[in-house]
Amino acid sequence: MLSWSISFFVIAIIAAVLGFGGIAGSAAGIAKVLFILFLIIAVVSFFMGRKPSV
Repeated sequence: MLSWSISFFVIAIIAAVLGFGGIAGSAAGIAKVLFILFLIIAVVSFFMGRKPSV
């Protein structure tokens, strides 16, 4: 999911440089949502973790 977020961020930067404002805004929004989802999943998996085996 982090790689998707980075991909959309790169697409947003390229689109902004080329002057495609709408596409850049959409790609940046998607990248932001994917990055937030990645952070939430990473934090949850960190705290849930693996249970110690006896």
